[in-house]
Amino acid sequence: MASANTSGVVHDLNVANYVGTDPLPRDQSQSRRLHEPSQRLSTTDPITGRDIEDPEGHPYLVDGNLTIYFESEETRQAFLAIPKDHPFRLADNPIDEGYDEG
Repeated sequence: MASANTSGVVHDLNVANYVGTDPLPRDQSQSRRLHEPSQRLSTTDPITGRDIEDPEGHPYLVDGNLTIYFESEETRQAFLAIPKDHPFRLADNPIDEGYDEG
């Protein structure tokens, strides 16, 4: 079986046709906003889990860059009534040997 000729250079990065490969000034560092939208919309009601086809006219809540739409004012009020730092009980650990329960 004959082997292919591998003595030639396939890509020579020092030739003139690679002039445009230097990064632009904006590309010198990693973007901090990569894949981060400026405004996010959630059309799934967090209480009922149903998708809202046309959010026009539905109640909503704006939290920073997130807009949450609700099916009704009742589900919006139920969402607002959820405590922000709601405590939850951890499962009992009868053999506590210094392990965390969470």
